[in-house]
Amino acid sequence: METTAQKDNLLKLPRVGDIIDGRVLEKGKSAIFLDLGNFKTGIIFGKEYQASKETLKKLKIGDPISAKIVDLENEEGYVELSIFEAGQELAWDNLHQKKEKGETITVRFDRVNKGGLLTEVAGIPAFLPVSQLSPENYPRVEGGDSTKILKELQKFVGKELEVKIFDISQRDNKLILSEKASGDQKMRIMLENYKIGDVVEGEITAVLDFGAFIKFKKEADAELIEGLIHISELDWQLIENPTDVVKVGEKVKAKIIDISNNKVSLSLKALKKDPWEGIDKKYSKGDIVNGKVTKFNPFGAFVQIDSKIQGLIHISEIGTRTKMEEKLKIGDKYDFKILSISPEEHKMSLKLAQEETKEQ
Repeated sequence: METTAQKDNLLKLPRVGDIIDGRVLEKGKSAIFLDLGNFKTGIIFGKEYQASKETLKKLKIGDPISAKIVDLENEEGYVELSIFEAGQELAWDNLHQKKEKGETITVRFDRVNKGGLLTEVAGIPAFLPVSQLSPENYPRVEGGDSTKILKELQKFVGKELEVKIFDISQRDNKLILSEKASGDQKMRIMLENYKIGDVVEGEITAVLDFGAFIKFKKEADAELIEGLIHISELDWQLIENPTDVVKVGEKVKAKIIDISNNKVSLSLKALKKDPWEGIDKKYSKGDIVNGKVTKFNPFGAFVQIDSKIQGLIHISEIGTRTKMEEKLKIGDKYDFKILSISPEEHKMSLKLAQEETKEQ
């Protein structure tokens, strides 16, 4: 027995903008008529016919078809329809559902700009920003040079990628894709086999000014995972250029120090002997040591005491940046007095020994 709600549903009349199902009733040279069941006869003609001409030509009498209502009743009493708009409407609905379900789709990109990759999905313009590329495909360009980034992105023209829908708005005609999001679940599963403290062996795949990327795996049949060794984790000593420590293609062992947000951080220095261990037995507060000035920063000057140990002479010990650059020259050696030493924090504070002498 039908409920009141079901009866109301049956009696509900279509409105402009609704998608309605019908069957091909008659075909003309520039128009096609549809049987809409109990609701009048539909027609696709004029610009709507031209917009879908090739698709309509293939239809036969009796074929089912969905169309969007453009006008409920024209001058001749027909319901004006558009299958082009219906296709667009259904495409948007389908994409909305895929976003809600978190489904992955495969798309082929046909052009690029400096901001990312461009394509069409079901006839809808789509964009994948550079920031939404997977770590593996992200353009590793030193300094973020936009011209070099564009050149790197050209390799994706004609290439298929698995992506997820990152943002969608039919009103704004916006469809944003993300390759990074599509790999999150897969990466999460792969990372279940690893924990902080694991030592892995891999190959350096890229070296940039902020560190080096390494690809590694635990088992022979496992997929490769890529992680980052930050410049601060390459060695115990201060590193200016990561290429001084590692090269692309080099095989190295590294220790996993963090796994978060589907990203892996590794360290080379964690597998090296800490040069600060026991340093307080070699040096003491008040000792005069000879060291080479290696670098200036807003806080002062770094001083190389031995091959792996650097101390800092704070700018307050000299006065101003200008005075510091007058008294100290990068690459030159001077005598310094150790003001404090902390092996646990890897810190050594210094003062120019000649300044100490003047004060006395």
